[in-house]
Amino acid sequence: VKVKIPFGNKYLDAIFSVPKKKLSYGVILTHGAGGDMNFPHLVSLATYLASRGILCLRFTCKGLNIAYRTKAYKTVVEYLKLSEDYKLAGVFLAGRSMGSRAAVSVARQLTQDDDDDFIQGLVCLSYPLHRPKLQSKLRDEDLLFIRCPVLFVSGSADEMCEKQLLEGVASKMKAPKQIHWIDKANHGMAVKGRTEDDVMEEINTQVFSWLRENIEQEHK
Repeated sequence: VKVKIPFGNKYLDAIFSVPKKKLSYGVILTHGAGGDMNFPHLVSLATYLASRGILCLRFTCKGLNIAYRTKAYKTVVEYLKLSEDYKLAGVFLAGRSMGSRAAVSVARQLTQDDDDDFIQGLVCLSYPLHRPKLQSKLRDEDLLFIRCPVLFVSGSADEMCEKQLLEGVASKMKAPKQIHWIDKANHGMAVKGRTEDDVMEEINTQVFSWLRENIEQEHK
């Protein structure tokens, strides 16, 4: 279902992947610095999750300014929260690369308020912890302040997220966290000798089982 979400004096293009049998939880997905919501990995994940009962809303927001991207993401969260068509008990924020930075930033802002438990967790695909070859400047500040559960899915050969550095940051985080490493994958999740579909299957099943675990936890 295509929608246009009001954002300032313009609109954000977005698409709902709606499950036949509805769970009361959803996932918001957005892309990295390049591309848009039709990036193949996002389409694959949204389709996979919707076929298993989890509503997915993916959206496009162009621009390389992280504050702007965060503002847009926050607008989408509020839109879904107030949606009459899809009444959800909670939502997981997800993004790829720069999109995951925006998701983390929104989670930090919105979960400071203890009364708001709409945001259930975060899924960070290829989180860009640092620029290539610039490991001395880590983008870890927001990660250290968030409190909701986080799943990182990263390539062990990601030039923007050195394995040891992410594990070091994760060890300092207060939030419950899990890291799933895609062996030998780069920042774009490409692995020599494996097809894109094969890698996506690994990512999709991992994300779904983590979401299901957290949703079940919520119901205990």
